[in-house]
Amino acid sequence: MLLRIMGNKRAMKPASEVDLKAVKYISESIQAPHLTGLWFKLFVKLIEVPGIGSLIVNYLKNENKFDEILKYTVIPEGPMFKPEFPPQEPEHAVVSLEEDVKPEDRVELALKCLPEYDPASNWCGDSTASFRYWKIRDYAYAYRSKFTTPSMARHFCAIEEFNNKNPTAPLLISFDPDELRKQAAASTQRFEQGNPLSILDGIFMAIKDDIDCYPHPSKGATTWIHEVREVKKDAVSVSRLRKCGAIFVGKANMHELGMGTTGNNANHGTARNPHDPDRYTGGSSSGPAAIVASGLCSAALGTDGGGSVRIPASLCGVVGLKSTFGRTGMTGSICEDSTVAIIGPIATTVEDTILVYAAMLGSCPADRIPLRPPLPCVPNFSSQESLQSVESLRLGKYTEWFNDVFSTDISDKCTNVLRRLSQKHGCKTIEIVIPDLHEMNIAHVVSIGSESLSALSPDYYDGKGERLTYDTRTNMALFRSFTAADYVAAQRLRRRLMYFHMEIFKKVDIIVTPTTGMAAPRISPSALKVGETNLQVTENLMRFTTTANLLGLPAVTVPIGYDKQGLPIGMQLIGRPWCEASILRLAAAIEETCAAPVKKPVQYYDILKGN
Repeated sequence: MLLRIMGNKRAMKPASEVDLKAVKYISESIQAPHLTGLWFKLFVKLIEVPGIGSLIVNYLKNENKFDEILKYTVIPEGPMFKPEFPPQEPEHAVVSLEEDVKPEDRVELALKCLPEYDPASNWCGDSTASFRYWKIRDYAYAYRSKFTTPSMARHFCAIEEFNNKNPTAPLLISFDPDELRKQAAASTQRFEQGNPLSILDGIFMAIKDDIDCYPHPSKGATTWIHEVREVKKDAVSVSRLRKCGAIFVGKANMHELGMGTTGNNANHGTARNPHDPDRYTGGSSSGPAAIVASGLCSAALGTDGGGSVRIPASLCGVVGLKSTFGRTGMTGSICEDSTVAIIGPIATTVEDTILVYAAMLGSCPADRIPLRPPLPCVPNFSSQESLQSVESLRLGKYTEWFNDVFSTDISDKCTNVLRRLSQKHGCKTIEIVIPDLHEMNIAHVVSIGSESLSALSPDYYDGKGERLTYDTRTNMALFRSFTAADYVAAQRLRRRLMYFHMEIFKKVDIIVTPTTGMAAPRISPSALKVGETNLQVTENLMRFTTTANLLGLPAVTVPIGYDKQGLPIGMQLIGRPWCEASILRLAAAIEETCAAPVKKPVQYYDILKGN
């Protein structure tokens, strides 16, 4: 794949000439210190000192082969500054959803595609039965049957109780009880009049703190973004959900500015994993995943620029969807100009994810011309073809990558899922090879880092950068070192990697991986006050997720069971561009066929019937 020319200079073969049989998988090993407490503060002070800081950052970049790839390697492909997709074959057994119709009409159409379900049997069923999360259809049934109302729901006291827990585990950064009661009262009135707006009416949702939800400020979990960026209206995705009657409980906690994978936040407190409060939720959408897993909300919106929806969803045992780049409008989010980030739903079940996705989807006009997106689709589970569509799916597995996990509990569980899919549905698993995975990670870091730094300018250089947390400042020191040439080299790699993946998708329909390379990591007590930098953990958590972000591909994580410590494990499905319906259909099949019994989280609130 690489030809040496002279000295330090190397040249890559054109992607079309790479012999996949010669590709060797190399496990990532990040060379960087794990620091917290006083040593971490000292380290940050040093890397921000002119001269000394550059020496430290350049040393770490050299140890992790940044310059070798970006500066001393000839990459023959031209740059791709945003994901570009070739035309795709249409999906089967799906229903198309018009982007320009009312969101409540899309939700109604998506609802008709779901499998038959009788909420009454679950409402009146055996209370000693195994644990299950309440679905959106359960809430709608309870409201319509007048068993409860949105105003009577226990969200108000439950959220306040959760926020007052010791140790603290703040799920919400912005919470206004009066605003919440006002929304609930309006929804209750609609049900009393027999005119709910949609199946989502009265459904409580949380919005990540980097997505606008009026009248709450958007801080991005910093202490100052709201001072320079006023929220005047809802983000477009939030506006669509509001039109469907969703009730927003407030702005959910997150890793500051999305620049971390654990959810650690020294500004507002660190959200804790509902399955084990001594462990991280994953990030950066820490609050959205935890608030859904704990039962306080049926769904939440997060942003995903490197796995930030899928990582916490996986670690908290729920479903998280990253749609195709350009499928959902980003207007009204702090990261709206990113080429790697999307806004995506987190929910407890695949069907609830589909309902929220149907409401919020819709590309922005500026993306429709260059991307030419086909009509969005959802799987039609009521169709006769639905089962056949699962059976015909070809699943791609890069075994060496698939098995590169911190604990074999993860790879064993995921392998078992593939075996059961083969036994029940006849799904074929095909061995694939993905070249340049290390190069992909570097291209992603340069892309998201450069875009993040640009989005914060000029405020970052105006002195407000010093008010960021220490781990964010560590990241920013790295991002500041990237040159324009580095950024262009990263975009050359993006085109190269897009070629490899489009060739793979000629042979398979979905690429399957574990969602993360490790289960929820423990929270270091010293990290709660000043944060921490642990790039080994970051690499383990992001190992399988960055592909979908750099290349703009759709991906979903679905829970498949637990490790020996009782911590959730998720499986990731990466689809062809615009093929959300295919990955959601397979996720539903995994949920129905392969998942172990759902374990009740240690911190859980039964909002409908009480704990």
